[in-house]
Amino acid sequence: MNAVIAAARECLDTPFKHQGRVLGKGMDCAGVLVHVLGRLGLPFDDTTGYPRTPYDGMLEKILNAQPALTEVAKADMTTGDVLLMRVTFAPQHIAIVSEPRYGHPYIIHGSSDHGGCVEHRLDDLAAFRIVRVYRLMEAE
Repeated sequence: MNAVIAAARECLDTPFKHQGRVLGKGMDCAGVLVHVLGRLGLPFDDTTGYPRTPYDGMLEKILNAQPALTEVAKADMTTGDVLLMRVTFAPQHIAIVSEPRYGHPYIIHGSSDHGGCVEHRLDDLAAFRIVRVYRLMEAE
């Protein structure tokens, strides 16, 4: 999964832009995933036109329909997995599990709160917000 993390880290310091897909110019959390899938040559459906706060299971439906993702149990979460997280009530955020440090998992994601794509520790509150975990299929 080093290729997943390397591709996600290419996005670091890219400013946050809702529905952004341009490395170095602007990305949101979905844009980071789209970049990773594209960089790895994996198939994906890039859904646009979604609201800033997805509702009614919208983001979950989009991830469930991705041809390169397979849902796995939260207990099986590992480096390179894709997380669907709720911010308030509904699943509204995507992050990628990075390499653990000092015994703690880390994530990479596009975050409006942080102003762009960042990598930081997955704290207990963020871990509590994980709704689903997806694994990327191997590139052929």
